[in-house]
Amino acid sequence: MANCVVLLSGGLDSYTAAAIARADGFALHALTIHYGQRHAREIESARAVAAALGVTRHLELNLDLRAIGGSSLTSDMPVPRDRDLGAADIPSTYVPARNTIFLSLALGWAEVLGATDLVIGVNALDYSGYPDCRPEFVRAFEQLANLATRAGVEGATFRVHTPLIALSKAEIITRGIALGLDYGLTHSCYAPDAQGRPCRRCDSCVLRARGFSEAGVADPLLLR
Repeated sequence: MANCVVLLSGGLDSYTAAAIARADGFALHALTIHYGQRHAREIESARAVAAALGVTRHLELNLDLRAIGGSSLTSDMPVPRDRDLGAADIPSTYVPARNTIFLSLALGWAEVLGATDLVIGVNALDYSGYPDCRPEFVRAFEQLANLATRAGVEGATFRVHTPLIALSKAEIITRGIALGLDYGLTHSCYAPDAQGRPCRRCDSCVLRARGFSEAGVADPLLLR
């Protein structure tokens, strides 16, 4: 069984991407980053999801990006609510270079493990306009990985798996349900209250709600 490193945030997408990788026969090494995100409640969900998936190892790293700032997820800027999801602008919830940083950390761990497969739950359809969720970014990172590592120089070929890249949120949810996933374990909200309850108005909450509605199933997180 081949090893892979999967970026696991505790959200719906990363949970589904990891489950697909497991179904494809990979042994999961899950990487979760504490980056100073205001929705740190997702870390608890990442632990629950990792346990549910039976990962080989769950590594949590601390990398506080609040000193850099530039995002409403890592600063005191307000998280946008009730935003037009069809707008062309990149929202303030974009964290500068986050997926580049996270994939780089996953790449380093993969090289130590002797693994050449990375998994990330990016999605180019139901997303908020983030440039680091696009297929072009993923392909460029693969090229970088193969140029920038000893393993790559010695002949290994790294691949970044993006099983959700062309799926709608409803299709992602439907796929996850078929795999037996409990989405009640996940967390999506960018601006939860003190008890961790979702605001239901940020981009992530709205996309999640739309996905469950279009999939024709109830969101188990809201039934608890």
